[in-house]
Amino acid sequence: MTRTDSFYAVIGGHDTFVRLVDEFYRGVARDPALRAMYPEHDLGPAAERLTLFLEQYWGGPTTYSDQRGHPRLRARHAPYKVNPDARDRWLAHMRVAVDSLRLTRLQQAELWDYLERAAHSMVNTFDD
Repeated sequence: MTRTDSFYAVIGGHDTFVRLVDEFYRGVARDPALRAMYPEHDLGPAAERLTLFLEQYWGGPTTYSDQRGHPRLRARHAPYKVNPDARDRWLAHMRVAVDSLRLTRLQQAELWDYLERAAHSMVNTFDD
C-alpha cells in the first residue's frame, strides 16, 4: 500500500520513477565504462530493479523487497569495481535524469541528496 503523503506519491508515483530510471539508463547505455558493469545484454531488468528499489525507498509499493528480499545495496554491488570514476559517471547520468523530471526545487534537492549519498556509499575501491 502506498501512502498518499509519501514522497513517492507527491512527485507522481510510478510514472515519475519510470521516467527517472529510463532517462538514467539512456545515459548508461552510451557510457562504455558503466555499461561494462552490467552483465545482462538488455538493461531492462536492471532498470526494473532500480525502479522498484527507488519506489520502495520513497514510500511506494514494497515490490522490491517482496521479490528480492532486503536491498543489501553494498553486498549487491560488491562484485563490481565501483571506484570514484564509476560513481561520478553514475551521478552524471542520474543528474540528467533528475533534471528531466521538472520537480520543485525542494523535491529535486531531497531526491538528489539521497542519490548522491547512495552513490558515495557504493564506492568499494580506489583502483582504476
